[in-house]
Order: sequence, then C-alpha cells, then structure tokens
Amino acid sequence: MNKAELVKRMAEIAEVPKAAAEKLLDAFMKAVEEAVSKGDKVVLVGFGSFQVVKRAAREGRNPRTGKPIKIPAKKVVKFKPGKKLEEAAQKS
Repeated sequence: MNKAELVKRMAEIAEVPKAAAEKLLDAFMKAVEEAVSKGDKVVLVGFGSFQVVKRAAREGRNPRTGKPIKIPAKKVVKFKPGKKLEEAAQKS
C-alpha cells in the first residue's frame, strides 16, 4: 500500500474527504518526525512504537573484495509493532 492508497482508505474509514485525510496523515508523519528528532519515543498502544536507538560501530566486509571495513556508529529509528498489529499480521 502506498501513500495515495493509504489516504484513500483513511478517507473511507473516517468518512472525510481525501484532502482532509491526506492533511491528517502528513500531520501525523510530521509529528512523529519531530518527536523522533528530539529523541522522544512515540507509543501508539496496540499499533506500535517508534524510537531512536544507537547502533554500535562494527566491522563489516566489502562484498566485492571481501576486505574488512569499519562501519561507524549511528542513530537509527526502530519500529516495534504492538500486539494488535502483530495479531493482524498473523491473520494474513
């Protein structure tokens, strides 16, 4: 499902125009982005949570040459699905 399909489905479920659904989806994404950029955890009970975690530096290998390379530490966004979302995935 891409963004346009998601907006269409949200509009159907909420019984609002597509433009309103798209505006709300954009607002949701911006709010999550702002929270994550501050290092806050976003928890949506039953759906899941977004949080920033630090990935440690590690050694990897160049797939072409096989030579070891150093992969620097960095922060990444992690999504952990909630119970309801996990259950929905099992039904499919």
